[in-house]
Amino acid sequence: MRRFAVILFMLFCASARAAGTDALFAATLDGLDGKPVKLADFRGTPLVVNFWARWCVPCRAELPELTALQEEYASKGLVVLGIALEEEADKVRDFLAAYGAKHPAALARGGQGIDLMRGLDNENALLPFTVLIDRDGGIVLRKLGVFGRPDFKTVAGKLLP
Repeated sequence: MRRFAVILFMLFCASARAAGTDALFAATLDGLDGKPVKLADFRGTPLVVNFWARWCVPCRAELPELTALQEEYASKGLVVLGIALEEEADKVRDFLAAYGAKHPAALARGGQGIDLMRGLDNENALLPFTVLIDRDGGIVLRKLGVFGRPDFKTVAGKLLP
């Protein structure tokens, strides 16, 4: 009986841990190439999900760091995914190229990004907003404001065991 209770507790904790990311993984965004990007395809992958916009000055400041993290940790399975609160793919594509950003990006059009951020406990939908998600779908860090290497280092062991 005790073993059964322990198993139930573990299952509850795992599902509660991933519940905050359910809406994110259920979303389909627009890729910069015009093809749909199903966020469910990223489930099981350690993720750095960064919500941003071209007009957001702090968002620009963190782009080089996000690109560097993608390049450095891609071999360990890490994916940095930029979610742009933008409408025009060509402008976002040009912007990212101008900043040398090479991580994957998608568009959250028409308020979709705001809804996703609110579902991740960013009630005011402020930018930049970064969420680190482990392989099990659990959130290991939420960061409102400029995200950098020190933020990543605090949770890297949980994200990339």
